[in-house]
Amino acid sequence: MKFCHVDAVAEIEKKVYQNPWTKHAFINEILDNGFAYYYVALAEGKVVGYGGIWVILDEAHVTNLAVSPAWQGKGIGKALLAHLIKEAAGKGASRMTLEVRVSNLRAQALYQKFGFVPCGIRPKYYHDEDALVMWLTELRYY
Repeated sequence: MKFCHVDAVAEIEKKVYQNPWTKHAFINEILDNGFAYYYVALAEGKVVGYGGIWVILDEAHVTNLAVSPAWQGKGIGKALLAHLIKEAAGKGASRMTLEVRVSNLRAQALYQKFGFVPCGIRPKYYHDEDALVMWLTELRYY
């Protein structure tokens, strides 16, 4: 992700999430967080999705993964997740974790297709809902 993508990413974030990250949060991630790596999906010359990871030692954490509602169901989320896994493995991570709303069955199904396994619940992770913690313990290049 480049600085020029931040406005579009923040707009998608607002459309997709109930508690969106701010534009400034993304700016801080790409400018000030040495563990953070963010990527965008482009179609028709515009940002249609994005994903981010933190890689610390041998572990990666998916911080964000979102696709613009108009572009959902077209394989963009799948491609972004595959890219995040590949990038994390290339940066030395051997495992990856994420949190997802317990009600977000569509996202959970995608993660499970990639081998993520539910491993626990974080109560009240979101202001109105618990999070399901999922782990992928063997990163593969996609």
